[in-house]
Amino acid sequence: MDDAASAADAIAAIAAGLAEHGYLPTRRIATALLLARELRKPILVEGPAGVGKTELAKAAGATFGLPLVRLQCYEGLDEAKALYEWKYGKQLLYTQILKDTFARHVEGAGAFDDAMERLRDVGDLFFSEQFLDERPLLRALRTPGGAVLLVDEVDKSDEEFEAFLLEVLSEFQVTIPEIGTVRALTPPLAVLTSNATRELGDALKRRCLHLALDYPDAAREERIVAARVPGIDARLRAQLVAFVQQLRAVELRKPPSIGETIDWARALVLLHAAELGAELVRETINVLLKYEDDVAVASAQSGALLAKARAAARAV
Repeated sequence: MDDAASAADAIAAIAAGLAEHGYLPTRRIATALLLARELRKPILVEGPAGVGKTELAKAAGATFGLPLVRLQCYEGLDEAKALYEWKYGKQLLYTQILKDTFARHVEGAGAFDDAMERLRDVGDLFFSEQFLDERPLLRALRTPGGAVLLVDEVDKSDEEFEAFLLEVLSEFQVTIPEIGTVRALTPPLAVLTSNATRELGDALKRRCLHLALDYPDAAREERIVAARVPGIDARLRAQLVAFVQQLRAVELRKPPSIGETIDWARALVLLHAAELGAELVRETINVLLKYEDDVAVASAQSGALLAKARAAARAV
């Protein structure tokens, strides 16, 4: 980019592209995506569950016209599940079909070593491309024209897997012993998400740009609901967003996510609600909250929360 104006235009274009695909970003989010793309550095997006980390990666793929390749992390995830595996069933099937061919190759061989030498070239074929089963990391590296690589909830993986990621994220390459080193012709835009269930290592963080996301303020959440639920009445939208904002301040096991706010808005539209009332909250609060203990806590405070929400909505 040549100057500050072109950089600002690029940030604005990314923000507009994300918004077009249903994700309303802050300028900071759009700037982080621009830097990640131009510097070819992974971006680590941290924040509580439900603030739009995964949705950001999906919207980035749609905005940049890149396919999304997703690796969902979990405890025990290893290199084989993330990078590649050999198609053992296919190898076994071909072995059975070609057993007569193998017999001809070793016919007349004397010692065992001689027979193995004759089969060496044939054996290498069973560890070639046609028997290689690509997993997300390898698929992202080999996607023509690049991809968005989403490494989702990386904090749920083990430290050993985190260490394995370092080669992939620093050089955008991996080594397959039977084939060699695979380098990305077009490095993927790598987006790592973390709910901060454990502290990630410094080595991984050094390789990434960092972006912290939190729940949106009321004004931005209203814009999100308006974009995702266009048929909702403006007064109802303001009330339900204000109620959710108040509810997140209560000590809950799992505060409602942005996605659950959208689901609640859709439910209220389906019920032809004109405004938020006490009975309506009691009947539908299970759309927002997923644990019975949270429902009990919220129900006990619903009157006060509803009053604050109505006052906040009127003040807008």
